[in-house]
Amino acid sequence: MKITSAKFIKGVVGDDEILGNGIPQIAFIGRSNVGKSSVINSLTGVKDLARTSSFPGRTQEINLFLINNKFYLVDLPGYGYAKMSNAGRDAIADLINSYFFHSTYEQEKVVLIIDANVGFTDKDLGMLRTLEEHGKNVIIVANKVDKLKTNEFRKQMKKIEDMTLGHVIVPYSAMKKTGIKELLKEIFN
Repeated sequence: MKITSAKFIKGVVGDDEILGNGIPQIAFIGRSNVGKSSVINSLTGVKDLARTSSFPGRTQEINLFLINNKFYLVDLPGYGYAKMSNAGRDAIADLINSYFFHSTYEQEKVVLIIDANVGFTDKDLGMLRTLEEHGKNVIIVANKVDKLKTNEFRKQMKKIEDMTLGHVIVPYSAMKKTGIKELLKEIFN
């Protein structure tokens, strides 16, 4: 299956009836500055669908994109480092936790994006374990693989695999368009 249409529907900052309207949701989450928006844009083939920025913390609401008029791709704010106040970071954390863990909203799948160069940070592992505890169906995207040399790639992927306990891992590069088919297959599977 492939993405034939993608359009921004709305951004929400809390509970919203649109999140409970029965349309299936595929949620994208990752640290600030991990390339989440670039992954979404490359996956959908729409250059500026999700706003990209060179400074962390650009996304500060839950953005919904309607894909193929059948499901929502849900772009959550990045967790971790962001150029904002502690209160702002706390509000982002509350928004993420409310959406995933303290609501009745169901996600068909959760795409957890990590930086392939860095591997799992403590915050990434914390997010993965919490998603697992809540029974979420997680796909891991190791983004920015284009920045790894061949021997580094194998080592990093092995480290990532060892920490994921059997989750699907998709090596990805938004810049080189690597991993798009594999990620689409996992999303539509």
